[in-house]
Amino acid sequence: MKNSHILLAVGVLAALAGSCSTQRKLASIQRGETAAALSMGIDTSLYPELRNRPVTRDTLKIKDDDGTQLLVMRAFRDEATGEIVPTEELSPAVVTARFRNIAERHGKVDLAFQVIVPGSMQDSRWQLRFYPDMYFLGDSVRLDPVMITGNSYRKSQLRGYQQYNRFLSRIVSDTTRFVNIRQLEIFLKRNIPQLYAFKTDSSYVSDEQFYTMYGVSEREAVEHYTNKIARRRNERRAARLDKMYSKYIKVPIVTEGIRLDTVMVSPFGDFIYNYVQTINTRPRLRKVDVTLSGDIYEADKRLYQIPRSEPLTFYISSVSAFADGTERYMTKVVERRASANTVCHVDFEQGRSEVKLDLGTNAQELGRIRKTLAYLLQDQVYDMDSIIVTSSASPEGKISVNQRLSKARSESVSRYLHSCIRTLQDSLAADAGLQLDAQGQMRHFRRVDIPFISRTKGENWDMLTRLVDQDPVLTDGNKSDYDLLARVKDLDQREHLLSQERFYPYLRDRLYPRLRTVGFEFYLHRRDMVKDTVHTTVLDSVYMQGVRALQNMDYEGALERLEPYQDFNTAVAYMGLDRNHSAMEILSREKSSAPVNYLLAILYSRLGDDQKAVEKYLLSCKQNPSYVHRGNLDPEISVLIKLYGLHKDGDLSPGGN
Repeated sequence: MKNSHILLAVGVLAALAGSCSTQRKLASIQRGETAAALSMGIDTSLYPELRNRPVTRDTLKIKDDDGTQLLVMRAFRDEATGEIVPTEELSPAVVTARFRNIAERHGKVDLAFQVIVPGSMQDSRWQLRFYPDMYFLGDSVRLDPVMITGNSYRKSQLRGYQQYNRFLSRIVSDTTRFVNIRQLEIFLKRNIPQLYAFKTDSSYVSDEQFYTMYGVSEREAVEHYTNKIARRRNERRAARLDKMYSKYIKVPIVTEGIRLDTVMVSPFGDFIYNYVQTINTRPRLRKVDVTLSGDIYEADKRLYQIPRSEPLTFYISSVSAFADGTERYMTKVVERRASANTVCHVDFEQGRSEVKLDLGTNAQELGRIRKTLAYLLQDQVYDMDSIIVTSSASPEGKISVNQRLSKARSESVSRYLHSCIRTLQDSLAADAGLQLDAQGQMRHFRRVDIPFISRTKGENWDMLTRLVDQDPVLTDGNKSDYDLLARVKDLDQREHLLSQERFYPYLRDRLYPRLRTVGFEFYLHRRDMVKDTVHTTVLDSVYMQGVRALQNMDYEGALERLEPYQDFNTAVAYMGLDRNHSAMEILSREKSSAPVNYLLAILYSRLGDDQKAVEKYLLSCKQNPSYVHRGNLDPEISVLIKLYGLHKDGDLSPGGN
């Protein structure tokens, strides 16, 4: 008994000591003596050429644009002695810089940073919740949180789940367990032996049959022998599910929407998490800030709200900034005259030429032609000169008769549409009233007498041959017989021989009506244009769409439009998609300029050729000194500036010479 008192006292003292330690730790955090931090860390870019790569050579021999050889050394100048001192680079474990230049590829960038939590900030009874926030273009987005859970905190969570699961295990889901089966069987055996006989029978007995045979329902029998007290107790437990969940599980273990939740057994080591967030770029996105805030929880109580940290800044380098937005024009030949055509099927009574709208599909077909006329009459660019109406006939009867009948039908359709045009012009004139032309002058709707020219194609044998060849009903033998008859030169004789074939009724009833067509050719001219042909330059809209897509970092869409041109902007689109060799092939043909040489420097850097990369970069800086500053923004170039000490003296010559 004495030993148990001693053990209890030791446990209480240990708990008090732990509590004091926790309070001191919390006070240190509140005073700012201990804090979590954001760091750029080691560059974890997905693109190897952008990492802080090891130096592969000490000295580069490059040629200036005038052919002079230059030496670029990995060295720095001692300010006291003026000597050139070689350097040896050490790979840092943690980089304390607050900003980094990152490269955009395929319309995406990777924001790589570290969440560093010192061991002195961790406690076994705490859960640290860290919330990275991303700020860009006046907006903010909360990234997935990072959790550091103390071992005791997690054990407490698990104990809550165990208690809740024990409570769940006491809830009976199978309600038949409350039925006293033994007593029910005895009742049935004594009072309803016929029913008890079903005990070993697999036959199905409906509740209605049960009730009819024995005067009591199955439900009533079961209800009578159910332990109602136990069932009500079980129902009360089930109704308390939510309440008991809140009682036992103070802080649920969350697995969704969390970047990391790690359980720290020992708080003596620093916690470092390499966080990589991929985001889609967009126009005008040049900078992203990332901050870190958080909370310290003990059980379900928040002990402290961790203030927001100083931001890390990511400057986004995008090749889309090099898109050349100069408008591109192409030569276009403009013809004064134009034409349009369409065909409709008009039914006529046998041997007659009058247009009847109630016959067949005439109303729909001629209505379609009237809509075409109305559209052309309202056109603001073209005026109609004339309309040629050409009619064709089916081959039954004499060819001379069909020729005259076809011409008469063409004239009949022309007269009908000519009257339609007058009606349309009256309606359009009333709707238009006075209008302003391109020069701002008042003008009335112009009524123009448009001539109709009637023509005939006679019997439409060419179309009949095509229809026979494509017809799915006619047999190969039918088609072969038709081909033999189609060689007969005399058309009346050909029709006579064809009428004696067994398949002729099918031709007459199904194919011949489709031969009675009326074709329309609309001849137009451009208003206010005198010359028949004019050569003019117009904006190349497809190319400019590609440029806009490039500026919006839609490299796939840009390349779809720009690839046929194979010019500077095409190369930029290739670079945005990391198709570096294709971009190199184009830029190598381009005339030497600051943008061309700068992009070539990026490409050579991506491909690992430092010598040519430095050579092209320095040349671009001489052609345009603003690229000295630009070089620090592009990771592919800034890594060369750091490795070879370029611009150490503030001029355009390589450092270290």
